[in-house]
Amino acid sequence: MAAAPRGRACPARGLVSGGLLLLLSGLRHGAAELTDGNNEHLKREHSLIKPYQGLGSSSMPLWDFQGSTMLTSQYVRLTPDERSKEGSIWNRVPCFLKDWELHVHFKIHGAGKKNLHGDGFALWYTRERLIPGPVFGSKDNFHGLAIFLDTYPNDEATERVFPYISAMVNNGSLPYDHSKDGRLTELAGCTADLRNRNHDTFLAVRYSRGRLTVMTDVEDKNEWKNCIDIVGVRLPTGYFFGASAGTGDLSDNHDIISMKLFQLMVEHPPEEENIDWTKIEPSVSLLKSPKDNVDDPTGNFRSGPLTGWKVFLLLLCALLGITVCAVVGAVVFQRRQERNKRFY
Repeated sequence: MAAAPRGRACPARGLVSGGLLLLLSGLRHGAAELTDGNNEHLKREHSLIKPYQGLGSSSMPLWDFQGSTMLTSQYVRLTPDERSKEGSIWNRVPCFLKDWELHVHFKIHGAGKKNLHGDGFALWYTRERLIPGPVFGSKDNFHGLAIFLDTYPNDEATERVFPYISAMVNNGSLPYDHSKDGRLTELAGCTADLRNRNHDTFLAVRYSRGRLTVMTDVEDKNEWKNCIDIVGVRLPTGYFFGASAGTGDLSDNHDIISMKLFQLMVEHPPEEENIDWTKIEPSVSLLKSPKDNVDDPTGNFRSGPLTGWKVFLLLLCALLGITVCAVVGAVVFQRRQERNKRFY
């Protein structure tokens, strides 16, 4: 997946010439187009930006926090590097945007060595808020969207590489299974080396016209890298943004430096004008059930529809295969014709 510098658009790529035009016509959903971060699209009522004047303030009632969450001048620490801690921060204002993009500046760090730290944190867009629970410090059987940044493998049989980022959409009926690292309800995910980095780490979550995209910038390259890209996602409006983290026998510092929400100016088809977006149920249309998900040795996750570049590569390989077969067939046919002429 090609990446674009943070703060710049990442346009979908495509070739517009030759016989491949038709082949590439389905690639519009292959690459994420991230907002340029223009402040005119920044929704301050849903954003957490230094100085954190709106936190817990009666004069600027924008954010609430609970549990072990600690506010400093430089970051909001959801959990300290201590055992059995849970903390969260939640926006007080429900979001009624149909198309949005969330940029999160975060830092996960601690004294624990490899596989001796945990557990990670979650980003939420849910109906419920400020309800502590077992899922990275927040409620299980939630309604809405969760993005999990999991730093510890609970499933000893897994082949995936941690830290691992995954997405889950829930209508309240699905529990999150920590013992399997949420594998049975995961829509898609990727491995990301995001812990104990000596540089800034970022995550972008984009939801627009039923397409959910998650991208990372954790390699100090000032560019986005594709992590999750799935279509067929339906999320209501009127839900709340939040972040939570939890530690158990192992621990880490889980810090949020900023959360910036941008409104995306996107046109919707006329048939959607009469939809009451506050009444729809969170859901996902997949090519297969999340329960069919399996790990692969690379740490990546085989689930959900193919992204545009995967479709392109498959079609390109198929085209090359057909071309090779045609050339080989022509050569064989010509040689047979030459042999037949010798008998006359």
